[in-house]
Amino acid sequence: QGQLVESGGGLVQPGGSLTLSCVASGFSLDNHAIGWFRQAPGKDREAVACMASSDDDTYYKDSVQGRFTISRDNAKNTINLQMNYLRPEDTAVYYCAAGTGIFLATMPDPYDYWGQGTQVTVSS
Repeated sequence: QGQLVESGGGLVQPGGSLTLSCVASGFSLDNHAIGWFRQAPGKDREAVACMASSDDDTYYKDSVQGRFTISRDNAKNTINLQMNYLRPEDTAVYYCAAGTGIFLATMPDPYDYWGQGTQVTVSS
């Protein structure tokens, strides 16, 4: 069965950048909707960035608009999240997700596959 394995989290200073990567195995991402979600302690899991399977439509949480970019690399079968100008409030565990039968989903439930989570901590 398909799996998503993510990496790239870590500690970064405010204003810094990180790139999260999520490698898919057992299926091709190019026919899946993809997304990045995050969850801080005591908070609900929330969509950060999502992309339709066609790449025609994307969603960004308002607070990350212009700072984060979601992309897929079909050759590498990976999902990426480029995060720039990071803020302390971006601190959370970040999860990649992929799903079929959905167009552009900003809720967690429709996604079929999830990464294990990677911690992003933004602190001075």
